[in-house]
Amino acid sequence: MKKIISLLLLLSLMIGCKSTAGKNSDTKEVTQTAVIEEDMNVYFKATGNEPFWGIKMGNENFVFTSLIPGKEKLVFPAVEAIKAMDANIKMYKVSNETSTATITIQQLDCQDSMSGTISPYKVSVEIKNNSELEFKKLGGCGKYNTDYRLHDIWVVEELNGFKVFVTDFQRELPRIEINSAENRFMGYGGCNAISGTIFYEKDLLRFSKVISTLMACAPGNKEGDFTKALQSTTTYTIENNRLTLSNSSAKLLVFRKVD
Repeated sequence: MKKIISLLLLLSLMIGCKSTAGKNSDTKEVTQTAVIEEDMNVYFKATGNEPFWGIKMGNENFVFTSLIPGKEKLVFPAVEAIKAMDANIKMYKVSNETSTATITIQQLDCQDSMSGTISPYKVSVEIKNNSELEFKKLGGCGKYNTDYRLHDIWVVEELNGFKVFVTDFQRELPRIEINSAENRFMGYGGCNAISGTIFYEKDLLRFSKVISTLMACAPGNKEGDFTKALQSTTTYTIENNRLTLSNSSAKLLVFRKVD
């Protein structure tokens, strides 16, 4: 009888452990998913040292975290940038019920004081609780998170407002494959292979350093018009599996997403 009771207790403990492990695993997966989804909505991140601090900027809010007492986590409603006229410098003035901050982002190579990593933007933060008289001044480095939705293969459908056909090009329609993690693209311009880099900031997209092979193109081939439109792009939208590239003057290109 004692052996039977012992076996039953052992079985109940094993089932309990498996159940707990399953719950912990599920909780961990939910947490990781939440972090990934949060990062997808963040367009700029910055960090600094001594004291350690960080900021994540999204379309809905800016989240400041630090090891500074009283400023461990502050959430501010998102605001539009105040832009400098003669340089790529953006200033954000934010506030909530308890705190106020000014965030300045400047396009300037910035080296992390501990890791030595080079980032493309220098960031300064002036922050204080409303009960304080003086702002705490912090410095660090940051970078933009290129829109993950761009990371795909796109085939052109429209060029300068007109639908395009294979007969407008050499063998097939132009296409681009964007690598948003590396800010690079490659593809086919309608006659030659093309590649280059992309420059991304919030509400800004540029295709630059475009290079191509040197194959002679047939008369009437619209590859030149395609690459010119690509390099004239400054803004984009993504909707219904379509990527639309534009500038302040006109809609330039419409692409269809392909698998």
